[in-house]
This record gives sequence, structure tokens and C-alpha cells, in this order.
Amino acid sequence: MAVCLFLLRRLELHLAADPASEIYVGTAALLMGLAGIWLSRERSAAGILTERPPQHTPDSGPSTVTGFGLSRRELEVLQLIAEGMSNGEIAERLFLSPNTVKTHCSRLFEKMDVKRRTQAVDKAKKLRIIA
Repeated sequence: MAVCLFLLRRLELHLAADPASEIYVGTAALLMGLAGIWLSRERSAAGILTERPPQHTPDSGPSTVTGFGLSRRELEVLQLIAEGMSNGEIAERLFLSPNTVKTHCSRLFEKMDVKRRTQAVDKAKKLRIIA
């Protein structure tokens, strides 16, 4: 990929003057994308790239409150999600910015290995993290 970029840089003057330069740049981008996909598959097949296991760690101290390693604030956010509150309502209730609430939600979903609010609430209820 670096070689392709180097060659494109060297040919920059020729490409700028050529009306078909978009074709060259598009072809180079396509080749780089295909090389990236191939390299990713090769590394994955070789075991170099592996999925990270879910972070189900035991309680490690006062900052975590569940087997998932949720912070107290993440647990508060989870409880408010279970009550049906939106991110804006949660932000108002906890005196946080909406972006901070989104960050807490993202970390909460990652730790619980879920993708949606409803999945997080269902999983938390099944595991009796929340009522």
C-alpha cells in the first residue's frame, strides 16, 4: 500500500494534467481496498486477529458493582434505561451532558456484550442486576 501511495505521489504531475486521473485514483483505491481485505482475512485465518472475549470480570473493588464490571454510574444509567427514559431525560436526571450519557451507554453495551437498550435491560433482568 505504501508503494502504491509512493507511485501516486510520483505520478501526481502526470495525473493532474490527465483528464482520466479519476480512473487512476479510483483504480488505486480499489486495489488498496482489496489488498486490505485480503490481508485482514489472511491475518484472521492465521490467528493473528482474534475477537476479544466479553469483559465479564468479577468485582474488582468499590468502583464496580456487577460481574460485568459496570461502574455505579453505568448501573444508574441502566436502571433509568429500564424505566424507559431517553438519553436526554437521563442526562437531565443525572446532571450530565447527553454525550456523556451516550458514552456510558456505549460502554455498558460493550461490557454486557449487547447491541441495543432492550437487550441490555433484558439481560440485566435475567441476571437480576436490576429489578
